Amino acid sequence: MKTNWTIYILRCADNSLYTGITKNCVKRVAEHNAGGRLAAKYTRARRPVSLVYKEHAATRSDATKREYEIKRMDKKTKELLVSGYKAK
Repeated sequence: MKTNWTIYILRCADNSLYTGITKNCVKRVAEHNAGGRLAAKYTRARRPVSLVYKEHAATRSDATKREYEIKRMDKKTKELLVSGYKAK
């Protein structure tokens, strides 16, 4: 059975970008903005955050690999990725 994973990028209040993976993007963004124990340590201090990019992957392994690729990009490359994103 295939599951749908999402790789997402958030823009934080300080204009930095945070990348993660999830099965439920809406819920995960809300968790980041809530700032509780489910929020990433990085985003807790940089709220509010907003979703600026997402793409889908069939498996967790595929999502993790793509997340790693994005995290290795420099800020300029990430900004180009985000600027070319059209919400679906």
